[in-house]
Amino acid sequence: FRKSPLEIMVMNKLSLPFWQGKRVLVTGHTGFKGCWLTLWLQRLGAEVTGVALASNTHPNLFTLANVSNNLKSYECDIRDAYKVSRAIQKSKPEIVFHLAAQSLVRASYRDPLATYATNIQGTANVLDSLRGLEQARVVVAITTDKVYRNLEQPYPYRETDHLGGHDPYSASKAAAELVVASYRDAFLEEQGVAVATARAGNVIGGGDWAEDRLLPDAARAWSAGQPLYIRRPESVRPWQHVLEPLSAYMRLAEQLYVEPQKAGAYNFGPLPHDAATVEDVITQACKSFGSGEIEWGDGRAGPHEANWLALETAKARTILGIEPNWELVQAVDYTMNWYRRQLAGESAQALCLENITAYESQ
Repeated sequence: FRKSPLEIMVMNKLSLPFWQGKRVLVTGHTGFKGCWLTLWLQRLGAEVTGVALASNTHPNLFTLANVSNNLKSYECDIRDAYKVSRAIQKSKPEIVFHLAAQSLVRASYRDPLATYATNIQGTANVLDSLRGLEQARVVVAITTDKVYRNLEQPYPYRETDHLGGHDPYSASKAAAELVVASYRDAFLEEQGVAVATARAGNVIGGGDWAEDRLLPDAARAWSAGQPLYIRRPESVRPWQHVLEPLSAYMRLAEQLYVEPQKAGAYNFGPLPHDAATVEDVITQACKSFGSGEIEWGDGRAGPHEANWLALETAKARTILGIEPNWELVQAVDYTMNWYRRQLAGESAQALCLENITAYESQ
Protein backbone atom coordinates (compact mmCIF):
# COMPACT_ATOMS: atom_id res chain seq x y z
CA PHE A 1 0.00 0.00 0.00
CA ARG A 2 1.04 3.63 -0.43
CA LYS A 3 0.59 6.59 1.86
CA SER A 4 0.51 10.18 0.68
CA PRO A 5 3.45 12.45 1.54
CA LEU A 6 1.17 14.53 3.76
CA GLU A 7 0.17 11.46 5.76
CA ILE A 8 3.82 10.54 6.26
CA MET A 9 5.40 13.93 6.93
CA VAL A 10 3.69 14.96 10.17
CA MET A 11 6.09 16.89 12.38
CA ASN A 12 8.93 14.62 13.51
CA LYS A 13 6.74 11.56 13.90
CA LEU A 14 7.21 8.18 12.27
CA SER A 15 4.28 6.51 10.54
CA LEU A 16 3.31 3.38 12.49
CA PRO A 17 0.99 1.98 9.77
CA PHE A 18 3.73 2.39 7.16
CA TRP A 19 6.16 0.07 8.93
CA GLN A 20 3.76 -2.69 9.94
CA GLY A 21 4.67 -5.78 7.94
CA LYS A 22 7.34 -4.05 5.86
CA ARG A 23 10.28 -6.32 4.99
CA VAL A 24 13.36 -4.43 6.09
CA LEU A 25 17.02 -5.39 5.83
CA VAL A 26 19.52 -3.85 8.24
CA THR A 27 23.19 -4.47 7.55
CA GLY A 28 25.33 -3.98 10.62
CA HIS A 29 22.45 -4.86 12.93
CA THR A 30 24.82 -6.17 15.60
CA GLY A 31 26.53 -2.78 15.96
CA PHE A 32 25.56 0.08 18.23
CA LYS A 33 23.35 2.02 15.82
CA GLY A 34 22.14 -1.17 14.15
CA CYS A 35 20.85 -2.55 17.45
CA TRP A 36 18.90 0.59 18.27
CA LEU A 37 17.47 0.71 14.72
CA THR A 38 16.47 -2.95 14.79
CA LEU A 39 14.71 -2.61 18.14
CA TRP A 40 12.84 0.45 16.92
CA LEU A 41 11.79 -1.13 13.62
CA GLN A 42 10.54 -4.24 15.41
CA ARG A 43 8.60 -2.03 17.81
CA LEU A 44 6.94 -0.40 14.78
CA GLY A 45 5.93 -3.81 13.42
CA ALA A 46 8.48 -4.29 10.64
CA GLU A 47 9.77 -7.73 9.63
CA VAL A 48 13.50 -7.20 10.10
CA THR A 49 16.37 -9.24 8.69
CA GLY A 50 19.92 -8.52 9.78
CA VAL A 51 23.24 -9.09 7.97
CA ALA A 52 26.43 -8.53 9.96
CA LEU A 53 29.41 -10.02 11.70
CA ALA A 54 29.06 -10.88 15.36
CA SER A 55 29.56 -7.90 17.63
CA ASN A 56 33.23 -7.36 18.49
CA THR A 57 32.82 -5.47 21.76
CA HIS A 58 32.50 -6.89 25.25
CA PRO A 59 29.92 -6.20 26.52
CA ASN A 60 27.74 -5.52 23.50
CA LEU A 61 24.23 -4.18 23.06
CA PHE A 62 23.13 -6.94 20.67
CA THR A 63 23.45 -9.53 23.44
CA LEU A 64 22.43 -7.42 26.42
CA ALA A 65 19.29 -6.07 24.76
CA ASN A 66 18.27 -9.45 23.25
CA VAL A 67 18.09 -7.87 19.80
CA SER A 68 18.09 -11.32 18.17
CA ASN A 69 14.55 -12.04 19.44
CA ASN A 70 12.08 -12.30 16.55
CA LEU A 71 14.85 -11.51 14.08
CA LYS A 72 16.14 -13.32 11.02
CA SER A 73 19.88 -12.87 11.29
CA TYR A 74 22.69 -13.81 8.91
CA GLU A 75 26.22 -13.74 10.29
CA CYS A 76 28.11 -12.52 7.26
CA ASP A 77 31.14 -10.41 6.42
CA ILE A 78 29.92 -7.56 4.23
CA ARG A 79 33.04 -8.05 2.09
CA ASP A 80 31.80 -11.51 1.04
CA ALA A 81 29.78 -10.75 -2.08
CA TYR A 82 28.35 -14.27 -2.39
CA LYS A 83 27.06 -14.49 1.18
CA VAL A 84 25.68 -10.96 1.07
CA SER A 85 23.82 -11.74 -2.14
CA ARG A 86 22.37 -14.97 -0.76
CA ALA A 87 21.11 -13.25 2.39
CA ILE A 88 19.47 -10.46 0.41
CA GLN A 89 17.91 -12.84 -2.10
CA LYS A 90 16.42 -14.87 0.76
CA SER A 91 15.06 -11.92 2.70
CA LYS A 92 13.61 -10.06 -0.32
CA PRO A 93 13.64 -6.65 1.41
CA GLU A 94 11.48 -3.74 0.39
CA ILE A 95 13.65 -1.30 2.34
CA VAL A 96 17.38 -1.56 3.06
CA PHE A 97 19.34 0.33 5.70
CA HIS A 98 23.04 -0.18 5.04
CA LEU A 99 24.95 0.47 8.27
CA ALA A 100 27.63 -2.24 8.20
CA ALA A 101 31.02 -0.55 8.28
CA GLN A 102 34.42 -0.18 9.88
CA SER A 103 33.44 2.99 11.73
CA LEU A 104 36.46 4.01 13.82
CA VAL A 105 38.98 6.64 12.72
CA ARG A 106 41.91 5.39 14.79
CA ALA A 107 41.25 1.77 13.77
CA SER A 108 41.39 2.87 10.13
CA TYR A 109 44.96 4.06 10.66
CA ARG A 110 45.90 0.64 12.04
CA ASP A 111 44.28 -1.32 9.20
CA PRO A 112 43.48 0.90 6.22
CA LEU A 113 43.02 -1.95 3.74
CA ALA A 114 40.32 -3.62 5.83
CA THR A 115 38.62 -0.24 6.22
CA TYR A 116 38.61 0.39 2.48
CA ALA A 117 37.44 -3.13 1.69
CA THR A 118 34.60 -3.01 4.22
CA ASN A 119 33.33 0.49 3.54
CA ILE A 120 33.78 0.62 -0.25
CA GLN A 121 33.58 -2.95 -1.56
CA GLY A 122 31.07 -3.88 1.14
CA THR A 123 28.76 -1.09 0.03
CA ALA A 124 29.09 -2.17 -3.60
CA ASN A 125 28.28 -5.77 -2.60
CA VAL A 126 25.01 -4.72 -0.95
CA LEU A 127 23.90 -2.52 -3.84
CA ASP A 128 24.86 -5.06 -6.49
CA SER A 129 22.77 -7.69 -4.70
CA LEU A 130 19.71 -5.49 -5.19
CA ARG A 131 20.04 -5.42 -8.98
CA GLY A 132 17.07 -7.28 -10.42
CA LEU A 133 15.39 -7.75 -7.02
CA GLU A 134 11.84 -6.75 -7.85
CA GLN A 135 10.74 -6.28 -4.23
CA ALA A 136 13.36 -3.60 -3.50
CA ARG A 137 11.97 -0.07 -3.25
CA VAL A 138 14.26 2.01 -1.01
CA VAL A 139 17.91 2.03 0.06
CA VAL A 140 19.30 4.33 2.75
CA ALA A 141 23.08 3.97 2.87
CA ILE A 142 24.67 5.40 6.00
CA THR A 143 27.97 7.20 5.55
CA THR A 144 29.23 9.93 7.92
CA ASP A 145 29.66 13.65 8.50
CA LYS A 146 33.37 13.10 7.78
CA VAL A 147 32.89 12.56 4.03
CA TYR A 148 33.65 16.21 3.31
CA ARG A 149 37.05 17.63 2.43
CA ASN A 150 37.63 19.35 5.76
CA LEU A 151 39.09 22.83 5.42
CA GLU A 152 39.29 23.35 9.21
CA GLN A 153 37.13 26.45 8.92
CA PRO A 154 34.04 27.47 10.94
CA TYR A 155 31.79 26.56 8.03
CA PRO A 156 28.97 23.99 8.12
CA TYR A 157 29.35 21.57 5.23
CA ARG A 158 26.54 21.22 2.72
CA GLU A 159 25.62 18.23 0.58
CA THR A 160 27.03 20.01 -2.48
CA ASP A 161 30.51 20.52 -0.97
CA HIS A 162 33.55 18.58 -2.14
CA LEU A 163 34.05 15.09 -0.75
CA GLY A 164 37.40 14.07 0.70
CA GLY A 165 39.10 12.49 3.69
CA HIS A 166 42.49 12.72 5.37
CA ASP A 167 42.21 9.49 7.37
CA PRO A 168 41.33 6.13 5.78
CA TYR A 169 37.93 6.00 7.49
CA SER A 170 36.81 9.38 6.11
CA ALA A 171 38.25 8.64 2.67
CA SER A 172 36.55 5.25 2.51
CA LYS A 173 33.18 6.77 3.35
CA ALA A 174 33.64 9.53 0.78
CA ALA A 175 34.41 6.82 -1.80
CA ALA A 176 31.33 4.90 -0.68
CA GLU A 177 29.26 7.99 -1.52
CA LEU A 178 30.53 7.76 -5.11
CA VAL A 179 29.75 4.05 -5.25
CA VAL A 180 26.19 4.68 -4.07
CA ALA A 181 25.65 7.49 -6.57
CA SER A 182 26.97 5.31 -9.39
CA TYR A 183 24.71 2.35 -8.57
CA ARG A 184 21.74 4.70 -8.25
CA ASP A 185 22.37 6.39 -11.60
CA ALA A 186 23.53 3.35 -13.56
CA PHE A 187 21.18 0.66 -12.27
CA LEU A 188 18.79 1.15 -9.39
CA GLU A 189 16.90 4.32 -10.34
CA GLU A 190 15.87 2.74 -13.63
CA GLN A 191 14.80 -0.33 -11.67
CA GLY A 192 12.49 1.80 -9.50
CA VAL A 193 14.65 1.78 -6.36
CA ALA A 194 15.07 5.11 -4.57
CA VAL A 195 18.59 5.37 -3.17
CA ALA A 196 19.84 7.94 -0.66
CA THR A 197 22.89 8.47 1.50
CA ALA A 198 22.69 9.76 5.06
CA ARG A 199 25.58 11.78 6.50
CA ALA A 200 25.00 11.97 10.23
CA GLY A 201 26.89 13.89 12.87
CA ASN A 202 28.65 12.39 15.89
CA VAL A 203 26.26 9.97 17.58
CA ILE A 204 25.98 9.32 21.32
CA GLY A 205 23.68 7.02 23.28
CA GLY A 206 23.61 4.16 25.74
CA GLY A 207 24.94 0.77 24.73
CA ASP A 208 27.98 1.84 22.74
CA TRP A 209 31.14 0.10 23.99
CA ALA A 210 33.41 0.76 21.00
CA GLU A 211 36.97 1.89 21.60
CA ASP A 212 38.03 5.54 21.34
CA ARG A 213 34.54 6.98 21.60
CA LEU A 214 33.97 9.81 24.00
CA LEU A 215 31.05 8.81 26.20
CA PRO A 216 31.72 5.05 26.20
CA ASP A 217 35.25 5.88 27.36
CA ALA A 218 33.76 8.13 30.04
CA ALA A 219 31.35 5.47 31.29
CA ARG A 220 34.13 2.86 31.41
CA ALA A 221 36.55 5.12 33.26
CA TRP A 222 34.14 6.62 35.77
CA SER A 223 32.39 3.36 36.60
CA ALA A 224 35.84 1.92 37.43
CA GLY A 225 36.76 4.96 39.52
CA GLN A 226 39.46 6.01 37.05
CA PRO A 227 40.16 9.40 35.47
CA LEU A 228 39.11 10.04 31.86
CA TYR A 229 41.85 11.41 29.62
CA ILE A 230 40.63 13.79 26.90
CA ARG A 231 43.05 14.17 23.98
CA ARG A 232 41.45 17.10 22.16
CA PRO A 233 39.08 19.07 24.43
CA GLU A 234 38.62 21.93 21.95
CA SER A 235 37.53 19.79 18.97
CA VAL A 236 34.08 20.77 17.72
CA ARG A 237 31.57 18.19 16.48
CA PRO A 238 27.82 18.03 15.59
CA TRP A 239 26.80 15.81 18.54
CA GLN A 240 23.37 14.13 18.60
CA HIS A 241 21.61 11.30 20.38
CA VAL A 242 21.46 8.06 18.40
CA LEU A 243 17.67 8.30 18.10
CA GLU A 244 17.97 11.53 16.10
CA PRO A 245 19.66 10.07 13.00
CA LEU A 246 17.76 6.78 13.27
CA SER A 247 14.46 8.64 13.22
CA ALA A 248 15.77 10.62 10.26
CA TYR A 249 16.79 7.47 8.37
CA MET A 250 13.35 5.95 8.84
CA ARG A 251 11.49 9.13 7.91
CA LEU A 252 13.70 9.45 4.84
CA ALA A 253 12.79 5.87 3.86
CA GLU A 254 9.09 6.58 4.36
CA GLN A 255 9.24 9.53 2.00
CA LEU A 256 11.41 7.83 -0.61
CA TYR A 257 8.88 5.00 -0.74
CA VAL A 258 6.20 7.36 -2.06
CA GLU A 259 8.40 10.12 -3.52
CA PRO A 260 11.46 8.46 -5.07
CA GLN A 261 12.48 11.76 -6.67
CA LYS A 262 13.77 12.81 -3.23
CA ALA A 263 16.68 10.37 -3.59
CA GLY A 264 20.11 11.85 -2.99
CA ALA A 265 22.45 12.80 -0.16
CA TYR A 266 21.27 14.28 3.15
CA ASN A 267 23.00 15.69 6.22
CA PHE A 268 21.42 14.87 9.57
CA GLY A 269 22.47 16.52 12.80
CA PRO A 270 21.91 19.43 15.15
CA LEU A 271 21.54 22.95 13.85
CA PRO A 272 24.98 24.26 12.77
CA HIS A 273 25.27 26.70 15.68
CA ASP A 274 24.59 23.86 18.14
CA ALA A 275 27.84 22.02 17.34
CA ALA A 276 29.81 21.78 20.60
CA THR A 277 33.32 21.13 21.85
CA VAL A 278 34.44 17.88 23.42
CA GLU A 279 34.97 19.83 26.65
CA ASP A 280 31.33 20.98 26.62
CA VAL A 281 30.06 17.45 26.11
CA ILE A 282 32.26 15.78 28.71
CA THR A 283 31.56 18.45 31.32
CA GLN A 284 27.83 17.83 30.91
CA ALA A 285 28.41 14.06 30.91
CA CYS A 286 30.17 14.28 34.26
CA LYS A 287 27.19 16.15 35.72
CA SER A 288 24.75 13.60 34.30
CA PHE A 289 26.76 10.60 35.50
CA GLY A 290 27.08 12.09 38.97
CA SER A 291 30.84 11.91 39.39
CA GLY A 292 34.05 11.51 37.45
CA GLU A 293 37.59 12.78 37.20
CA ILE A 294 38.87 14.32 33.96
CA GLU A 295 42.40 14.89 32.69
CA TRP A 296 42.62 17.39 29.85
CA GLY A 297 45.12 16.92 27.02
CA ASP A 298 46.66 19.62 24.87
CA GLY A 299 45.20 18.47 21.55
CA ARG A 300 48.42 16.99 20.17
CA ALA A 301 48.08 13.30 21.14
CA GLY A 302 47.23 10.62 18.57
CA PRO A 303 46.99 10.70 14.76
CA HIS A 304 45.41 13.51 12.76
CA GLU A 305 41.73 14.21 13.36
CA ALA A 306 39.65 17.17 12.25
CA ASN A 307 39.45 19.97 14.82
CA TRP A 308 36.25 21.61 13.58
CA LEU A 309 33.28 19.94 11.94
CA ALA A 310 29.66 21.03 11.60
CA LEU A 311 26.88 20.18 9.14
CA GLU A 312 24.35 22.37 7.38
CA THR A 313 21.05 20.49 7.70
CA ALA A 314 18.81 22.91 5.77
CA LYS A 315 18.15 20.37 3.00
CA ALA A 316 16.73 17.81 5.45
CA ARG A 317 14.63 20.48 7.12
CA THR A 318 13.18 21.94 3.92
CA ILE A 319 12.76 18.84 1.74
CA LEU A 320 12.03 16.19 4.37
CA GLY A 321 10.68 18.29 7.25
CA ILE A 322 13.21 16.72 9.64
CA GLU A 323 14.49 18.78 12.55
CA PRO A 324 16.37 17.87 15.74
CA ASN A 325 14.18 16.73 18.63
CA TRP A 326 16.55 16.71 21.62
CA GLU A 327 19.02 19.43 22.55
CA LEU A 328 22.58 18.50 23.50
CA VAL A 329 21.94 18.54 27.26
CA GLN A 330 19.04 16.09 26.83
CA ALA A 331 21.11 13.86 24.54
CA VAL A 332 23.98 13.67 27.04
CA ASP A 333 21.62 13.18 29.99
CA TYR A 334 19.80 10.28 28.35
CA THR A 335 23.13 8.71 27.37
CA MET A 336 24.84 8.86 30.74
CA ASN A 337 21.68 7.90 32.63
CA TRP A 338 21.42 4.84 30.37
CA TYR A 339 24.95 3.74 31.29
CA ARG A 340 24.51 4.49 34.99
CA ARG A 341 21.24 2.56 35.21
CA GLN A 342 22.47 -0.36 33.11
CA LEU A 343 25.58 -0.66 35.30
CA ALA A 344 23.24 -0.74 38.29
CA GLY A 345 21.52 -3.81 36.86
CA GLU A 346 18.58 -2.52 34.80
CA SER A 347 17.62 -4.22 31.53
CA ALA A 348 19.42 -2.84 28.47
CA GLN A 349 16.43 -3.55 26.25
CA ALA A 350 14.02 -1.87 28.67
CA LEU A 351 16.26 1.19 28.80
CA CYS A 352 16.41 1.39 25.00
CA LEU A 353 12.64 1.09 24.64
CA GLU A 354 12.15 3.66 27.41
CA ASN A 355 14.40 6.10 25.54
CA ILE A 356 12.52 5.45 22.29
CA THR A 357 9.19 6.10 23.99
CA ALA A 358 10.50 9.34 25.49
CA TYR A 359 11.81 10.45 22.10
CA GLU A 360 8.53 9.64 20.32
CA SER A 361 6.50 11.52 22.93
CA GLN A 362 8.22 14.86 22.28
